Amino acid sequence: MQVAIVLYPGFTALDVIGPYEVLARLPQTEAVFVAETPGLVRNDMRSLSVDVVARLDDVPDPDVVLVGGGPGQADQMADGALHAWLRRVDRTATWTTSVCTGSLILAAAGVLTGRRATSHWGALEQLTEFGVTPVNERVVIDGHYATGAGVSAGIDMALTLAGLIAGDDVAQAVQLLIEYAPQPPYDSGTKDSAGPEVVENLFRLFPHS
Repeated sequence: MQVAIVLYPGFTALDVIGPYEVLARLPQTEAVFVAETPGLVRNDMRSLSVDVVARLDDVPDPDVVLVGGGPGQADQMADGALHAWLRRVDRTATWTTSVCTGSLILAAAGVLTGRRATSHWGALEQLTEFGVTPVNERVVIDGHYATGAGVSAGIDMALTLAGLIAGDDVAQAVQLLIEYAPQPPYDSGTKDSAGPEVVENLFRLFPHS
């Protein structure tokens, strides 16, 4: 099985690295990072780069496609080489997936039209602009599409996908291997649980989020 993980300048690292840690560990799986322009692709904080060696056209028939989000997503919304590639590989892929605002890229490419999907809470309603039904859930499965909510939800999405691909026993073994047993010190991981004061503080501290 081949998993193609799309990168572009300004991606959020955990959006793609979290699912990579899960999916690349499945038996007989090759995970490959792909980009429209290979080379060092820098993340949103400009402190981490991934050296991508594969062009989009080098990976014409992946079994799983993954598109992460991040501030750079805004530059990937216009129709072009990436959108054309996504439409092409979606026709034969077993799974087309996204994390965070990566679902907006899939939606803009037209592959999620008429589907249910999720995204980061701050961008969720934007899905309606592309004929997609937004669902405020951590992981949404609709047909052969799997979408995860914001950033850390990519691990949950990937584990869900691992169970569907390789079986619950394999997915649980991978979960144990990466010791994914979240016990956050705060209950502020969603907009509803965080409350208005935390949300206000978020936009004060990170005005460009």
